[in-house]
Amino acid sequence: MIDIIATFVKQAIIQGVPLLYGSTGEIITEKSGNLNLGIPGIMYIGGISSVIGAYFYESSGVELNPVLCVLIPLFCAFFGSMLMALIYSFLTITLRANQNVTGLALTTFGVGVGNFFGGSLSSLFGEGGSISLIRTGECFKATLPFADKLGLFGKTFLSFGFLAYLSIIIALVASWVLNHTRVGLNLRAVGENPATADAAGINVTRYKYLATCIGGGIAGLGGLYFIMDYIGGAWTNGGFGDRGWLAIALVIFALWKPKHSILGSILFGGLYIVYLYIPGLSRSSQEIFKMLPYVVTIVVLVIMSIRKRHENQPPASLGLSYFREER
Repeated sequence: MIDIIATFVKQAIIQGVPLLYGSTGEIITEKSGNLNLGIPGIMYIGGISSVIGAYFYESSGVELNPVLCVLIPLFCAFFGSMLMALIYSFLTITLRANQNVTGLALTTFGVGVGNFFGGSLSSLFGEGGSISLIRTGECFKATLPFADKLGLFGKTFLSFGFLAYLSIIIALVASWVLNHTRVGLNLRAVGENPATADAAGINVTRYKYLATCIGGGIAGLGGLYFIMDYIGGAWTNGGFGDRGWLAIALVIFALWKPKHSILGSILFGGLYIVYLYIPGLSRSSQEIFKMLPYVVTIVVLVIMSIRKRHENQPPASLGLSYFREER
């Protein structure tokens, strides 16, 4: 029984890592007042960008360096996702396009680009078959050498690739920056009341651009983790499922606090796969259990609406474009 519970917790963490990346990136974005519903597409772009970078490196004919096998896909995923977030920023901040429509369009675009290159990248360069970057995937899946020596605890909590631990570090750093630094204070001020922040001398446009682009880059690492660590270096069209939307739901569940996302991602990851550990479920029953993370999010929204505590509410200007002339 203990072994089953330990296995379930381990799998919940594995499922929760991409959600943690996505939610942390979206929280940083939303703290600036931007509601980026393009996170699912950005995660797709992060995944396919890492595949493209690793594909060219493995196909270069040089002797593979494990460090470069990690760094090249990592930087490709981060900057590819940042580019998508930059497009969103230009449309919504500079051109003041509707944030909801722009985000949904970005998701559609990101999924389409990912599926196109994922399905045809090798064919474009005269090769056949699907993309499989096993050697790069092995570098990302490398675990701590002493994990197996620590018994059940080591196998449950220390047998992950470095991206799992990096996601927790990024969430903790983001939480500290938002709550204990002047940059975080200014960012929260921009999200709450950009006009007041502007009057106080804070460059609203700069903070919105930086928060959205950095948040997008972090969210894209969730796609990198899914492709290189979870799958092991193989691309599958549509393989992400609804993880991008789960990451957005996790933002609400975590009450816009990155440190809450850590445990929330494990909970959501567990709810996402709990049906696999319940014997005798029919196909339709499995689909009902997959709804649990969204049901929990709705319950949290109801409780928040009843209690109306300010610290648990989204930024006051979330989703609203800022017109300086209207101050």
